Amino acid sequence: MTSSDDAYAVAGEIRVTFGRLRRRFRAVAHHDELTPSQMVVLWRLARDSMTAGELAAAEHVRPQSMAATVGVLLDNGYVEREPDPADRRRHVLSLSVDGRAIIDGTRKARDEWLARAVSERLTADERETLRAALPLLSRIVE
Repeated sequence: MTSSDDAYAVAGEIRVTFGRLRRRFRAVAHHDELTPSQMVVLWRLARDSMTAGELAAAEHVRPQSMAATVGVLLDNGYVEREPDPADRRRHVLSLSVDGRAIIDGTRKARDEWLARAVSERLTADERETLRAALPLLSRIVE
């Protein structure tokens, strides 16, 4: 097996494993009332406030589609809208208290599930191997 073949095989295993992990995270902290698109917006706004146009560009969707997604989140009280101090024609979106509660609850549920799975399913040596692999995974995504 060549180095290129080996890298391709490892890449496939990582993709499959992370896909399964992503599905498991969704199952652990699901919010039936929110669509995946709405959750993505909440996660983005948890990192930084931004305009609907910036959200649309970040998610590679049409501004009209993002406006519909944001509208539902505004109507449900998960997002707040304030005039942009630099340009009063635009509005900056941020998480409301309820939106922050969803993000914090989701993060907590995921962390608890993952910590329990790591603790129950891996030996101490395996946990150390996993810990040692994390910087390598970080380098891949940088």
